[in-house]
Amino acid sequence: MNILLLGSGGREHALAWKIAASPLADRLYCAPGNAGIAREAECVALDLADHKAVIAFCRDKAIDFVVVGPEAPLVAGIVDDLSAAGIKAFGPTAAAARLEGSKSFTKDLCRANGIPTATYERFTDAAAAKAHVRAQGAPIVIKADGLAAGKGVVVAMSLAEAEAAVDMILGGGLGDAGAELVIEEFLTGEEASFFVLCDGENAVPLVSAQDHKRVFDGDEGPNTGGMGAYSPAPIMDEAVTRRTMDEIILPTLKAMKAEGCPYRGVLFAGLMIDAGVPKLIEYNVRFGDPECQVMMLRLRSDLVPALIASCDGMLKNFGLRWSDDAALTVVMAAKGYPGSYAKGTVIDGLDAAAELDDVEIFHAGTRAENGRILANGGRVLNVSASGRTVKEAQARAYAAVDLVRWPEGFCRRDIGYRAIAREAKRR
Repeated sequence: MNILLLGSGGREHALAWKIAASPLADRLYCAPGNAGIAREAECVALDLADHKAVIAFCRDKAIDFVVVGPEAPLVAGIVDDLSAAGIKAFGPTAAAARLEGSKSFTKDLCRANGIPTATYERFTDAAAAKAHVRAQGAPIVIKADGLAAGKGVVVAMSLAEAEAAVDMILGGGLGDAGAELVIEEFLTGEEASFFVLCDGENAVPLVSAQDHKRVFDGDEGPNTGGMGAYSPAPIMDEAVTRRTMDEIILPTLKAMKAEGCPYRGVLFAGLMIDAGVPKLIEYNVRFGDPECQVMMLRLRSDLVPALIASCDGMLKNFGLRWSDDAALTVVMAAKGYPGSYAKGTVIDGLDAAAELDDVEIFHAGTRAENGRILANGGRVLNVSASGRTVKEAQARAYAAVDLVRWPEGFCRRDIGYRAIAREAKRR
């Protein structure tokens, strides 16, 4: 098969790495890709917002299958347009992608179908929203309704912070994404990431993962797109997994089918778990980043047939094989992230780091120039490793990090600390 992968981040590098290993992949293209993906696929300069150009490329290169990595093209209907052109594509339709594209849609779906989630109200008027905030008190969560590139959620620990978030979102700070907002109760517990492949009716659970959203050690500082992740997540035991499937995932698939927009693709449930009870924080309609990186390290099956089965409604009796080993990834980011940061700084030592046993380095924001690798984004590298335990995987990942020479970069030094503490208690 000729396969086209859309995207340019660490998630897409991990997917490219896995897809390229499939015997079904004759030629793999990636648009637009990055310096690391270029080692796995032929990178092509396509504007993912230009669906006609993507379709024209698919026809020119006889593409048999398109895998969509990021959420924005899915919400914009890239799968609908590819399907209308007779090109098979992995991912939900625009109507189904509302599960990520509209917080209001998802919260209303949960309320109507008894899916456990935080209590909430929706607002388009700032004065009414602030009155609700004052009535509820802090901490409280303010969310822009639409896609906001990871900047649309504010966990406000004070009333002043919450009111400022309301003004920023409804005042146009996030553009069209903030035309409406959702105000939710603050949930307590431990977060986990849970992924399933869906074919419109059936769902195959993937392994669990946990990421670290805060920028600094000890979960301090502002939220980011993710500073690292590990798998498995110890809190997602068999009982919690079963409850998540029965109370959250399967009712969602049934509701989406009833809405006339059956969900096909990967569904990512961000969960808050308290005393063994999972509640839905939010849905994403694509693989997580950096969770995808650790999941692909643990996947022993060929990924391509699983993605095709999702498109074709053939997941009912489908199974995947996973390594019992743990996996962990450390995000190396440009200094200043998630605020302003410099681009174009030189990164050395990547080959030496990648030569360590059980280590893979997935590029996120990089570009190649004159034989050098340059930083080209906020989150730049995913230094990933496997091990029999999370502690062992962590040690290998940080040994690789220490070989990367990039003075303008930084990382957290405590990725996986919760799981490692649990491992220590079990010994």
